[in-house]
Amino acid sequence: MTATRVGLIGAGGVAQRHARVLSALPGVQVAGVTDVVPEAARRFADEFGIAALPDAEALLGEGLDAVYVCVPPFAHGPAERAVIDAGLPLFVEKPISLNLDTAAEIAELIAEREIITAVGHHWRYLPIVEEARRLLDGRPIRLVSGTWLDKVPPVAWWARRDRSGGPVVEQAAHVLDLARHLAGEVSEVVAFGNGTPPDAEGADVDGATAATLRFASGAVGTLAATCVLGWKERAGLEVYADGLALAITETGMTVRDADGVRQVESDPEVARVAVDRAFIDAVRKEGDDIRVPYAEALRTHTLALAVAGSAAAHA
Repeated sequence: MTATRVGLIGAGGVAQRHARVLSALPGVQVAGVTDVVPEAARRFADEFGIAALPDAEALLGEGLDAVYVCVPPFAHGPAERAVIDAGLPLFVEKPISLNLDTAAEIAELIAEREIITAVGHHWRYLPIVEEARRLLDGRPIRLVSGTWLDKVPPVAWWARRDRSGGPVVEQAAHVLDLARHLAGEVSEVVAFGNGTPPDAEGADVDGATAATLRFASGAVGTLAATCVLGWKERAGLEVYADGLALAITETGMTVRDADGVRQVESDPEVARVAVDRAFIDAVRKEGDDIRVPYAEALRTHTLALAVAGSAAAHA
């Protein structure tokens, strides 16, 4: 089998995670990387024994079969356009942009060119999420409660609203995507931020955000997010349906129903591998299990921006 050659735009921690997974997949070759910080690209290239290229144009000249775009929220747009112009399958890490206009433009270009895409909402590949959907089948969901209670990540741009979009867009989007996946579309959002940034240099994002959601199905929900801790306290979703309560995180699910309470363990690494394997299989035309193509991620991104926008409007 001819190796599937993959290039990466962006050399940060998430790109490194994808590179480790891809390097372990049979028949996949991580062929090159580029980053706006040349030193970062060189360190990345040395670690994985690949080429460090000066820019996306040079990377795309390496005979690639697919490209991963793993850049900060504010940097999305140019990289995706270059990959689409080259006609290559595209994997984009979330959040897919800082604003709606850029993401909508990229989605339109993808649709016009019929590009294979995937976005890194890997929670949808957790086996416990599939089990949750099975348990919820036929049971109307009444209430959803999401949380992302965490610290400020150790990157300089994260605490700035004009660089990350804030905690809801950059972190809690995983929870919102899972809420959409299990409970359907959200029709109305009202949110408030606390107006006090976390203790980080240059921070102007809200240290805490609370939102109320109304789903098209009639279910209601809440989202609570904070980045003022020194640790990750909890990130997950509770779902309440007739006669059933589910509490889902990356590492497990608690199920309570008429039969009692049971715990189902989960290994998040399984999902992180599965999301990459599904994309590569689609690139090779050997599978069709991309669960979050770009157009689907745009719906989650739109919801996250609506929450952040409501909080800003109520400041």
